[in-house]
Amino acid sequence: MANDNESASGPSPQKVNSPALAAGLSLLVPGLGQLLLGQRNRALALFLSILISGLVIWWQSLTGLYLFLAFVWLWNIWDAFNLAKTIRLSYFPPLLATLIIIYSAGWVITQIEPQKLLEQAHRAAPVVQGMLNPDFIERESESRKERGPFEIPCSANPPSATTTLASGATLTLSESCGAVGDTLQIEGRGFWPNVETEMWWANPIGQEQRLARDGRQIIVLTDEAGNFSAQVVVPQAVPLSHETGEAQRHAVQIIQTRVIGGWQLSNNGQLVLAKMAETLAIALMATTFSVLLAVPLSFVAARNLMSSNKLTYAIYYIVRTILNIVRSIESLIIAIVFVVWVGLGPFAGVMALTIHSIAALGKLYSEQVESIDFGPIDAIRSTGANWWQMVIYAVLPQVVAPFLAFTIYRWDINVRMSTILGFVGGGGIGFLIVQWQRLSEWNAIGAAFWSIMVIVAILDYVSAKARERLA
Repeated sequence: MANDNESASGPSPQKVNSPALAAGLSLLVPGLGQLLLGQRNRALALFLSILISGLVIWWQSLTGLYLFLAFVWLWNIWDAFNLAKTIRLSYFPPLLATLIIIYSAGWVITQIEPQKLLEQAHRAAPVVQGMLNPDFIERESESRKERGPFEIPCSANPPSATTTLASGATLTLSESCGAVGDTLQIEGRGFWPNVETEMWWANPIGQEQRLARDGRQIIVLTDEAGNFSAQVVVPQAVPLSHETGEAQRHAVQIIQTRVIGGWQLSNNGQLVLAKMAETLAIALMATTFSVLLAVPLSFVAARNLMSSNKLTYAIYYIVRTILNIVRSIESLIIAIVFVVWVGLGPFAGVMALTIHSIAALGKLYSEQVESIDFGPIDAIRSTGANWWQMVIYAVLPQVVAPFLAFTIYRWDINVRMSTILGFVGGGGIGFLIVQWQRLSEWNAIGAAFWSIMVIVAILDYVSAKARERLA
């Protein structure tokens, strides 16, 4: 609720003197009695509290909260009655009742269900495991990919159920043709021994997909002789055979990977490093571009430098308003605009962060300019120097160090922000995180998270030390 500080000219004159009349007016319209007693802020606070609370209760159909609303309304009547007798009541009771209404509605609107944290904890297990086992480095290994043909639907001459591979291994399917939803028994002989073997499906146009059971990919371990057995269900893989009416050649695909050497960066680790470098570059370029524009803007957005006449004062208000508006728009929203404008990729991220950083740095720089010592400025003016000479010789020497500190701080912020620009197509590590999340590649996401945390922690330490030196 608002406080009771009235305007500089003092409270409005009382238009009612009767406590009963004041209470009756507040019964009809909340705050009306207080208003006519000269308490404008108190009246407005009560009126808006009851109005907003009532709308929230009605909107969310929280009928049980009407009791608290009634309490606030009754308190408003009692308050008007006491104000007419020059007795001021504490705000706490109606404030507490209003907060109960607002937070209860917020609880419902946000669908907070704490029990789900325990009931569905198992869903978070893959994510936690991925964080604890990031796919960043791996043992040097070799892979093999083998296929056994499967026809959908069956033709007059279906392929053989047993495929003999170049290595001498054999892959046998219980059926060599069938339909979507059929269950296949797969038997492998002569593969690499004691190696995890992944089950995949390849459709006629080359697309591959994991074969899963109960949401988990089917992976079997070969025995000492390199043999394995697995059961899979024929998936619905495009193109659909029933759309063409002709038999199409799909394939059961077997992938094996075994360790043959020491440690090395995994494929996902290499992608993480490349995208983290892109993330840092986005932040660096955006910060540099924004400084080049924010520095000159900060001088025309400083009241003390632009108050000499009406024209410069108008320019000050226009620039300051634009900076405030742009700064209020989240960089992700700006990134969406530039993704549409210039396309997917880091350039859109650079432009989004540049625009947002210009507004943020322009405000910080201008506030620093407004706090400078006016002694050197007056001395330069007394020599007949113009506005630009005053800025160069009297203002810049006082703001260079703070400007550098703000710039380093902003670059630190931009590194953090650029990590999520990829969520909307603005390049950087966020682009990989979105793709891996869709594929449930939690180990790869773990590698990205750890990389972000390490780099951000290092940059935070370095920027803090740099700002200390410049302070």
